[in-house]
Amino acid sequence: MNAVASINDYMQALGQRARAASRAMARASSATRNRALELIAQAIEREADALRAANRQDMDAALANGLAPALLDRLALSDKAIATMIEGLRQIVALPDPVGEISNMKTRPTGIQVGQMRVPLGVIGIIYEARPNVTVDAAGLCIKSGNATILRGGSEAIHCNRALAKIVKAALLEAGLPEDGVQVVDTTDRAAVGALITMPQYVDVIVPRGGKSLIARLMQEATVPMIKHLDGICHVYIDAKADLQKALDIGFNAKCHRYGTCNTMETLLVDRAVAASILPALAQRYLTEQVELRADEASYAILEGAAYPHLVRATEEDWSTEYLAPILAVKVVDGIDAAMDHINTWSSKHTEAIVTEDYSAAMRFLREVDSASVMVNASTRFADGFEYGLGAEIGISNDKLHARGPVGLEGLTSLKYVVFGHGETRK
Repeated sequence: MNAVASINDYMQALGQRARAASRAMARASSATRNRALELIAQAIEREADALRAANRQDMDAALANGLAPALLDRLALSDKAIATMIEGLRQIVALPDPVGEISNMKTRPTGIQVGQMRVPLGVIGIIYEARPNVTVDAAGLCIKSGNATILRGGSEAIHCNRALAKIVKAALLEAGLPEDGVQVVDTTDRAAVGALITMPQYVDVIVPRGGKSLIARLMQEATVPMIKHLDGICHVYIDAKADLQKALDIGFNAKCHRYGTCNTMETLLVDRAVAASILPALAQRYLTEQVELRADEASYAILEGAAYPHLVRATEEDWSTEYLAPILAVKVVDGIDAAMDHINTWSSKHTEAIVTEDYSAAMRFLREVDSASVMVNASTRFADGFEYGLGAEIGISNDKLHARGPVGLEGLTSLKYVVFGHGETRK
């Protein structure tokens, strides 16, 4: 048997087991699912040293293979990352259980009552890169929402993911749930991805979290529906009526808090009326982090005059680039209309923010900017399921159908119509 055939057989077996487990996951009580989540949290606390050791194996291999700094940042399992995983699981436990909730009940003239019930999607396949925390976030959300899941993490995190998979399986069994409710693909062969995305008989939806090349491949090859997590070309627009201190704080935090995340600002837009005062002040902050500024002609002239040392003339390509690095595109615009035109042309529809004290401008920005998260006077770094109170997220969807923005519990469920009658027959 050749290698590809062997991988296909392996993935088919995972799919069959996931489909069987999905029925048990869907009918399990909320208390049982919550118990599984608490057991996972306790095990992560207990096994933290073993997880760090597994992560060190992954980090050593990634460094030897020259993994990009942004991916190294995502791969690292720090004490804070472990604590956040545990807190995220416990937040999910505290959230209301959406499964079985009936809403929008209406009595029709015929006497029947019609409503909608929230139900699990079934089996969710998740493909992601170099982020062991996603293994726990995804498992937690899928368990809570009554779904089974197949997790295909990046090869860079294989040791840590195997350690986490062992923890999750043990917790599921102890809670009385099927261990196949969460399965981590135990191969780094890329053929596994091709198999996972072409098993509609076993997998109901795919959630890819990766770069453009992964998404492009899946859009061409997948026969399973997707909730896509695309790149994050996020913008901050500093309006003519912005508060200077807010503009400085938000402009710095949105770029420099972390470089390797999809909600990091990649393009700064500044109203021409305040550019000459705000850009030099912001540049002083960026200088502390050695941020390279890719500036259009107007902002280049201002920053060159301010003697900013890391200054490059922007090209058109800069407006469509997710740097994931200390690099920022900067453009001076003629008011809010020009800012929104630029955003709606170049954005990946992830997250945008306006800094302004003008209520009308803020409301126009919220209504007219076509992105999954739109903010007023806040850093784009808040675009995150944890920060939104979802407990965790399975990804941030740039799509418009089914789920948009951070995908939490409700995004992993669907609605079906339910009808209550009293013996009525249609005339």
